[in-house]
Amino acid sequence: MYDFTIVMALVDYIPVLFFGAAALLLLGDLYNKMSRGAYAMFAAGAINIFCAGFLKATWKLLYAANICDFQALNTLFLPLQSIGFLLAGVGLVCLFKKKNVVRSVAPVVFSGSFVFIMMMVAGLGAICSCLCILAAKLKKHWVIVLFILCFVASMGMGYMASHDSTSAIVNWIEQSINCVGQGALFFGALALHKGGLKEFRLEKNV
Repeated sequence: MYDFTIVMALVDYIPVLFFGAAALLLLGDLYNKMSRGAYAMFAAGAINIFCAGFLKATWKLLYAANICDFQALNTLFLPLQSIGFLLAGVGLVCLFKKKNVVRSVAPVVFSGSFVFIMMMVAGLGAICSCLCILAAKLKKHWVIVLFILCFVASMGMGYMASHDSTSAIVNWIEQSINCVGQGALFFGALALHKGGLKEFRLEKNV
């Protein structure tokens, strides 16, 4: 039994909307700076991450409203989000390459949730690192703090995931941390947008 309430479930949509808004800003600003392949990876990753959060929040809402326990929505969260972060991270890393060529990679067989967690950490680390570099290039050094906060908050979410997921207090703490992290990402992306990221000409030195 999960100790969810309808208010808790609705609050869970807030970080999802923060991330979605941040992703839209970045997709618009970076469109003219990325190859089609890199941009497609970043876009696909962002869509995966958004869908993962939206589906999990919807699962909580359905459960809290006593409609049904649609476990598939909850089960999809980890693989969707981890693959999304990895795709988005690789796409942003390609932004700094001289030739934004995305090469095909042979499929790898994964097993266990640890692999997905590592993919998520690597992808999110790449995203936040690349955004920090862009902030530095735009001389918006204070924005770097927001992206670091986003990464730290996400790591805090990972730590909280090891606790009792049926507890209301654990879920409220998770959602509060997630709101802070995704809010930091959104306001960081907004600051880059207002700082001229869309018009900024990126010199690829790598």
